[in-house]
Amino acid sequence: MLKTTQPQWLALIRAPGIGSGSIHKLLQHFGSIADIFSASAGQLHTAGLKPGISEAILHPDEGLIASDSAWLAESGHYLVTWGDPHYPALLSKIPGPPAALFLKGNPELLKLPHLAIVGSRNPTSGGAQNATQFAKHLASCGLGICSGMATGIDTASHVGALQAGGFTIAVVATGLDRVYPASNRELAHTIAAEGLLVSEFPPGTGPNARHFPSRNRIISGLSVGTLVVEAALKSGSLITARLAAEQGREVFAIPGSIHNPLARGCHGLIRQGVKLVETAEHILEELSPLLADYQESTGIDAAEDDNQRMDQPPLLDDIYLSMLDCIGYDPLTIDELIHKSRLTPEAVSSMLLVLELQGYVESLPGNRTCRTSLNP
Repeated sequence: MLKTTQPQWLALIRAPGIGSGSIHKLLQHFGSIADIFSASAGQLHTAGLKPGISEAILHPDEGLIASDSAWLAESGHYLVTWGDPHYPALLSKIPGPPAALFLKGNPELLKLPHLAIVGSRNPTSGGAQNATQFAKHLASCGLGICSGMATGIDTASHVGALQAGGFTIAVVATGLDRVYPASNRELAHTIAAEGLLVSEFPPGTGPNARHFPSRNRIISGLSVGTLVVEAALKSGSLITARLAAEQGREVFAIPGSIHNPLARGCHGLIRQGVKLVETAEHILEELSPLLADYQESTGIDAAEDDNQRMDQPPLLDDIYLSMLDCIGYDPLTIDELIHKSRLTPEAVSSMLLVLELQGYVESLPGNRTCRTSLNP
């Protein structure tokens, strides 16, 4: 029988056929995680568990628990469970909150107010720029930016927050030892180092279509509000917006052209009464009381702290300096950079992401890039 709390939680999370809802019912029935694991098969059955699930709790997979424990033993890896003082207060108030969260990065970011920014995986260039600029401005004013690390609007939002020297949380639908999509591997590494990765799923969990709606409720649940930047009529972003409204959170949408299919989801939200926003200031006006409460309770002026960090450009090694020299101030396509630098497409893409996160280059329409005014 498992004797300590963390392995017991891991065994419960790993039990086949059990989810957060069942875990909450068990905790309510027995009172504590220790009491669940002290129960007999009959008592577990009385609590509503099927025999197969009861058996998995009474005789858990020790190999999986050992593997999960080894992952948690690594620096910067955490498990926050229901009832833990570190469990996010906002998230605990939503219907069906996750019973546990795996974390990679800085868990203190869970205490900050966040805005969720979501939208299309294939946005227009204007939509991606809006996401980045809104995230930069809001992050520089003390709001953390929460999104799902998907391609498109999610990525642009995380990048904007990091460019501002602010804070960002990525809630993913896989285990934290996986990166999905693989193209965001460098971004995931940066967020783990400077922000926080969050998942309800244990290490080793691959992408599964059923996991994404569950992930979306955590994105909105961790946030004081949700901004939809661009979304088609059947976009998953609209699910996040609906969940945010059901959770009693603010929902915002950016309008677009009537000829843009990716604006129709936002226009639909606005017709339903969601707040139309054209600038980041519109969001700050709505959420400013929450930021004031945070600064008063912590004594930290997050915007001032971010500005101090932005005044100090990060150092670059020789290979990144050479890449900057290749880029110059005239826009170049990725293919031109690959030819000019004589590096692989993968290396160029990875380096451009890092340079953009640090504010040295900016992306332009037509898959082009150029240097900014920031000098190393």
